[in-house]
Amino acid sequence: MDIFFGKTCDYGPFELFGFLHLIAIAAVIGFILVIVFRRNKMSEKEKRNWRYGMAAALILNECSWHFWNLYHGIWNVQEHLPFHLCSVLIWLGAYMLIKRNYTIFEFAFLLGIPGALQAILTPDLGQFTFPHIRYYQIFISHGLIIASTLYMAFVEGFRPTTRSLVRVLIFSNVYMAAVGVVNWAVGGNYLFIAHKPVTASLLDMLPPWPYYIAIIELLGIVFCLLMYLPYAIRDWRSKRKQNVDLQLKGGLDG
Repeated sequence: MDIFFGKTCDYGPFELFGFLHLIAIAAVIGFILVIVFRRNKMSEKEKRNWRYGMAAALILNECSWHFWNLYHGIWNVQEHLPFHLCSVLIWLGAYMLIKRNYTIFEFAFLLGIPGALQAILTPDLGQFTFPHIRYYQIFISHGLIIASTLYMAFVEGFRPTTRSLVRVLIFSNVYMAAVGVVNWAVGGNYLFIAHKPVTASLLDMLPPWPYYIAIIELLGIVFCLLMYLPYAIRDWRSKRKQNVDLQLKGGLDG
């Protein structure tokens, strides 16, 4: 039981881009590819099953993480409230799937996918590795954030717009300010804006607090623009084609 659910993991540590890491990445990619290849073959019932199934998996997986922390007496308000980006998107992502909520999709697509992808490529697992529950929790939660958002895009036909960019960038800053107040009130470090993580992370490559926060802001803008870029190119090509067709039609009419 301790091998799967123990407070510590004596057979670690997790090896970044080792065999078990690559297997987890491949599983996430495979799951997404199933969605992509089946998108035009799904009946309404199957779509509902996919949405409800992923929503249930998100909720149950997140609840198992909280239960593990509570069971071992390490749950606390400084670390385990749902204020980190991926944590809040787990709960909102479940709601997005059930209600087909477009507003949540905007944030999940433009910010959630880059954030979850970073967590999958550089998971904060430390000593925990397969078959410990933490190994499953990390990859299931972040993998489903990506998969559920891409499901809404490929199957339900959702897509971001330029207004989505504006809304996400404005509200994300409002949210960060609110989380800053929460950090001050409970002594937490949600969104890692109070200080850099204690454990090694990519933030160690950035300047000290508070300067790295400005770089995170810039990176957030860059990631949002990169996520929107394929749609911007498609819209530009579509508009260009329409203009060419109008010109040709005008020439023929003349």
